Amino acid sequence: MGEEDYYLELCERPVHFEKANPVNCVFFDEANKQVFAVRSGGATGVVVKGPEDRNPISFRMEDKGEVKCIKFSLENKILAVQRTSKTVDFSNFIPDSSQLEYTQECKTKNANILGFCWTSSTEIVFITDQGIEFYQVLPEKRNLKLLKSQNINVNWYMYCPEGAVILLSTTVLGNVLQPFYFRAGTMSKLPKFEIELPAVPKSTKLNLSERDIAMATIYGQLYVLFLRHHSRTSNSTGAEVVLYHLPREGACKKTHILKLSRTGKFALNVVDNLVVVHHQDTETSVIFDIKLRGEFDGTVTFHHPVLPARSIQPYQIPVAGPAPVTSQSPVPCKLYSSSWIVFQPDIIISASQGYLWNLQVKLQPIVNLLPDKGRLMDFLLQRKECKMVILSVCSQMLSESDRATLPVIATVFDKLNHEYKKYLDAEQSYTMALEAGQSRSSPLLKRPVRTQAVIDQSDMYTHVLSVFTEKKDMPHKFVIAVLMEYIRSLNQFQITVQHYLHELVIKTLVQHNLFYMLHQFLQYHVLSDSKPLACLLLSLESFYPPAHQLSLDMLKRLSTANDEIVEVLLSKHQVLAALRFIRGIGGHDNISARKFLDAAKQTEDNMLFYTIFRFFEQRNQRLRGNPNFTPGEDRAAVKRTRVGGGVGRGGDGGADGSWMRR
Repeated sequence: MGEEDYYLELCERPVHFEKANPVNCVFFDEANKQVFAVRSGGATGVVVKGPEDRNPISFRMEDKGEVKCIKFSLENKILAVQRTSKTVDFSNFIPDSSQLEYTQECKTKNANILGFCWTSSTEIVFITDQGIEFYQVLPEKRNLKLLKSQNINVNWYMYCPEGAVILLSTTVLGNVLQPFYFRAGTMSKLPKFEIELPAVPKSTKLNLSERDIAMATIYGQLYVLFLRHHSRTSNSTGAEVVLYHLPREGACKKTHILKLSRTGKFALNVVDNLVVVHHQDTETSVIFDIKLRGEFDGTVTFHHPVLPARSIQPYQIPVAGPAPVTSQSPVPCKLYSSSWIVFQPDIIISASQGYLWNLQVKLQPIVNLLPDKGRLMDFLLQRKECKMVILSVCSQMLSESDRATLPVIATVFDKLNHEYKKYLDAEQSYTMALEAGQSRSSPLLKRPVRTQAVIDQSDMYTHVLSVFTEKKDMPHKFVIAVLMEYIRSLNQFQITVQHYLHELVIKTLVQHNLFYMLHQFLQYHVLSDSKPLACLLLSLESFYPPAHQLSLDMLKRLSTANDEIVEVLLSKHQVLAALRFIRGIGGHDNISARKFLDAAKQTEDNMLFYTIFRFFEQRNQRLRGNPNFTPGEDRAAVKRTRVGGGVGRGGDGGADGSWMRR
């Protein structure tokens, strides 16, 4: 398979660390996404690396026994190390602070610490087999303060740093899960819920393993993902992933089931709001999108893979070492290795090879793997880096080789404009709230984020439609139908159509001499009125004489283009028509006499000039009590009457001084 067939890949620049061996132990911190390589218990060095860390953190610590768990607090200010089942040791990494270790023992008698999680830069949670203990670390005093604790029998735990939720497995079977939510020094106990096991257990031993549970944020909501190896329904074969929605308030509910239709060893990731399920036996992966339409039974929505199963794109590990050695060919990475460990949301670690990768989705190959354009758009519009891929799909469906039908094109345009309209409405609501002064009273007021799913008219014009109309081999009827379909979609969502789209339609019609269609589009207001459009129509007069009147009609309808109408009429030497128009809208008392006298003079029609001149004299008499012109206007009148000859007040060649006086 070529690169275009793989829709999943490992990141180009992984985190490289010293591989695990008898001397070097490797740990992963899910909150900071850091890998710790601890040599000889820390005595010969600890190296900390993460995807966002430009410089690794290196230090040494005294070997006080086997390290069970090691993590930095958020912002890397305090290091916590668990070496025994009763205590956790702390070291400050704050400048000008004592680096002497201090220790905290769990409060519950006879309890064993299963692990710990940092929830902030100075707050930590101990999870024991008998409950949960929430502490505040006081680095300057080198001790801890217990904020809250809860006694509960715990089999295992899981932490989701994005949601700040710790999940505890309780009861003998382990399938009753108790979530706790942490925020700003507070610990909240959320309603517990039960995971439905595949069948009634035959024994009373632990039935739910932490290997079959994951927690991840999908489309802004926290979910618990349960990998059920055998379906509860007898007519269904294969494993499935059950999604439980875990809200901050209210009970946890089962909402989605992802059908895998196969059995074996699985692992889960979440990438770009997609659930990725890896299958080790076939060395392939499938993706699920819970936003896409599934089969709803009244309670739960069933989903099938969006695309056929594919392997992750083959990956080459560069050979490290001196220059002569690095010239060797890269070594192929063993994908889906048994040494791979998967962490949420998108982390894959190979401790035996010493690499940490972020899993990534490639959108371009999906375009050819998902033939249903409507479903493809639904999928792409939910992805982060989707804009250019969406625009390429639009161009592709308008190409000669992959031309889509008009109903399909209309569906795609409607889906794009639905997202566009949502953003415009949110932007308008935000602006109105600002103008109403709500920003002071509501600190939660935030400007809507323009995601890549917002494909506006400028994007479509620049990348798709303007290029499309230039294609010589495309039937002009299809070109016009596509342009009108996009304008129809914009109108359907009550989005104001930009004038350059109308201009594109007009230019296309003119290019193919379809003036009758242009006339109909304008007559029935298929093309919205605008000043730029009216000006474009004026420029077409030499090709299509009725365009002049169509332009004037449009300007008249706009009611805000009176000056433009006057200018158009004057430029055509229709001075009386311009004057009648101004009188009709009641603006003749404020217009410049000079402009009209100049225009009348250019016609070389003495009678017309005299008529215009008399009109303004009478206006002056009515407004100022005498027929005299103002200084700027009388100079124009003098100049025009002298040059014109014989046209003046009473036909005396302008000799009467009543209107020439300074």
